[in-house]
Amino acid sequence: MEQTLTIGKLAKAAGVGVETVRYYQRCGLLPVPERAYGAIRHYSQQSLQRLHFIRRAQSLGFTLDEVRVLLRQNDGGSCSTARALAEQKLGLVEQRLKDLRRLQAELEHLIGQCHTHGNEASCPLIDALSVSMKFENEA
Repeated sequence: MEQTLTIGKLAKAAGVGVETVRYYQRCGLLPVPERAYGAIRHYSQQSLQRLHFIRRAQSLGFTLDEVRVLLRQNDGGSCSTARALAEQKLGLVEQRLKDLRRLQAELEHLIGQCHTHGNEASCPLIDALSVSMKFENEA
């Protein structure tokens, strides 16, 4: 006989809170098991695997709507939809990395200017930020 879990044990095994399990149920990501009148719901190992799937997909940056699509693929769909979704996510990650590298270079430049000017009354970093704010206010 398959081992079943209460909602508390399921949540603990998946590393989430009970309210997270209920939220996934309300979103349609996790099925609500049947229960006899007045009895406690019991979750299968398949529910636990599904919770792990959801959490892993989220850790890779997939939204709950995207997780829903991936779950449909996991439940018997083709790989092409999942691959296209992952390729789209990878493109977004690459763009974020590019933006972060640009931000890193800009911050390094401003910090370098601060080091060059030492403890002068005027700070190049503050001056650069003030100029940016002035242009935004004029727009």
